[in-house]
Amino acid sequence: MAKKKIIAGSAKATRRKSRKKASAIQARRKKEFLYRGFTMEELLSMSFDEVLGLLPSRARRTYLRGLNYEQQLLFDKLKTAEDTVRTHRKDIPIIPQFVGKKVSVYNGKEFKEFEIKPEMIGCFLGEFVMTRKAPQHSGPGVGATRSSKFMPLK
Repeated sequence: MAKKKIIAGSAKATRRKSRKKASAIQARRKKEFLYRGFTMEELLSMSFDEVLGLLPSRARRTYLRGLNYEQQLLFDKLKTAEDTVRTHRKDIPIIPQFVGKKVSVYNGKEFKEFEIKPEMIGCFLGEFVMTRKAPQHSGPGVGATRSSKFMPLK
């Protein structure tokens, strides 16, 4: 008598497949952004002094000491801007009122444009504009390895 093959998998495999199917059906829910335990709506409704208390120390001290004339101009422009703001100032800390604004910051060669996202709160504008390029190395030169010592020089 020939033995019949059992096609169905084990009970454990069946449960695993059903769990996998159930998890695939659910769409990923986007996580709500929180900055130090506060939502964006709560941050926007806070007074400027309350927001300053949440910022990291370097950003907080920048505002507490007072902005210079050029920084103050950019600060006011960013709060009311509708379109892209171009600037050379990289030393302005980002606050919740700047979220959603587009900024072009000069990196020494050209203006780099980016949109301010909630995750950038507390950082400076200059942190998102690279001023140096990564080095581009070519292949190894003569004498760089033991085998390259004996290469003909033409």
